[in-house]
Amino acid sequence: MAGRSGELPLSTCTSHEEILNSRPKRAPTHPGALIREDVLPDLGISVSEFARKLGVSRQTLHRILAETHGVSPEMALRLGRFLGNGPDLWLAMQQAYDLWRVERDKREELERIERYRAA
Repeated sequence: MAGRSGELPLSTCTSHEEILNSRPKRAPTHPGALIREDVLPDLGISVSEFARKLGVSRQTLHRILAETHGVSPEMALRLGRFLGNGPDLWLAMQQAYDLWRVERDKREELERIERYRAA
């Protein structure tokens, strides 16, 4: 029986191992790297000016650019508003990056969780 929007039932979902093996071996790009390497040079403005225009501190922006902190929903809204591309790209990039890292960091722990099987 299909779920919402024609989704497959849980019983047909692939195993965690199959999902991990299908994901890229290299981490997805952190949004901070895209901002640091592409956005700022294209805009031709400094980190300080960019932070000012976003309404955040330089330190907050530096943490994202250094990839020590992620893009929050609030920051995604700020980036999307200023750059004109909306928050979805920034949130999707952050989610992909976070999920890739956690799956690898917690791999052994996740493999110990047995899949639920209906009686």
